[in-house]
Amino acid sequence: MKRRTTIKLLSGVLGGAVIGSFAWSGGVQAAGVSNRDRAVASYNAMQKYFYKQDGSHLYLEQYPAQSGDNTYSYEWPFSQAHIATIDLSTVPGLGAGYKAAVADRSVGQEHYWNTTGTTGVAGYDSYPRPPYGNGGDKFYDDNEWVGLAKLQLFLTTGDKAALARAEDIFKLVVSGWDTDTSHPAPGGVFWTQATWSHDRNTVSNMPGAEMGLRLYQITRDKSYLDWASKMYEWTNKYLLAPNGLYWDHIDLSGNIEKTQWSYNQGVPVGVNTLFYQITRDKTYLQRAENIASTALDFYNTDNRLYSQPAFFNSIFFKNLLLLQSVNHNQQYIQAMQAYADKVWSTYRDAATGLFRFDSTKPTQLLEQAAMVQIYSVLSWSPASYGFLY
Repeated sequence: MKRRTTIKLLSGVLGGAVIGSFAWSGGVQAAGVSNRDRAVASYNAMQKYFYKQDGSHLYLEQYPAQSGDNTYSYEWPFSQAHIATIDLSTVPGLGAGYKAAVADRSVGQEHYWNTTGTTGVAGYDSYPRPPYGNGGDKFYDDNEWVGLAKLQLFLTTGDKAALARAEDIFKLVVSGWDTDTSHPAPGGVFWTQATWSHDRNTVSNMPGAEMGLRLYQITRDKSYLDWASKMYEWTNKYLLAPNGLYWDHIDLSGNIEKTQWSYNQGVPVGVNTLFYQITRDKTYLQRAENIASTALDFYNTDNRLYSQPAFFNSIFFKNLLLLQSVNHNQQYIQAMQAYADKVWSTYRDAATGLFRFDSTKPTQLLEQAAMVQIYSVLSWSPASYGFLY
């Protein structure tokens, strides 16, 4: 399917976002450097210090590497570098220059693919497979981030292979649904296939719902919508806190871990936005706006936003921009820009271009990739926010 056909197909459900007053082309920010330049500089630093020049198409976990570190990064950090590259390739005027880089990340991503697993469904392991490593347990949320990135790539380029892989990943997610009705809070997608955890998380269910909704928008296969609704309703029933935000997870003893991470608020914003696009039921739009408003107030109190990992905040803000594509509320892009400006001036080492949020530890690939994502998306046309998650 060609790109124009894909966009035409989705024009009725993506809200027809219009270009607002924000200077999407990378206007000069407070520090005198455009978002576009920041994105490119942060990406170049990521490639210089983390990308392995050994033909593997993989990355280091942290820089500088420490004694005892693995040869390559785990899947979760790699996926965020993969997504950062996709986001950068969507910046107006940069796409052609990063086409080869996106293809390279896709090759590296497949080094984690494992056709076997505890549920008998293929998916990405937590560590590269032979000859690059010995694989590892599958995490459903790790797979969901890749699936959402593949769907974004399909929506922006019409890449049919990306869509097919997203459909494969969704099969894995569905296989992780808890079917034991004797459990406390029965149902929900488990966090991981690892035997040491039987938690069911906001982050393993809401991104799954977001995937299902995107797949329904594209294919009109109702099974995707049905599964998205199950995941959404389960999370709202068991992990939505009285303050209107979401707790982290519930275990098989019924204990709830009540930390309220920023990405666990952002994804439900996106999910409700997609439900609104599909159903035109304004209840969903109101829910999305209420979560976004409550979350911004919560994280702006006592400087909480800066105690959240950057890689959670990138997901949080992207979903706010998905909502902005529908309601055109400039508050979301303004909050994202303010965060990006402060991080650039406070946590970036100008000599290396690396971001260090904890001066006692090496820079993490997760952190660097998150900031590439943030500066890249801040450089997008607002007309493209509807492709985010």
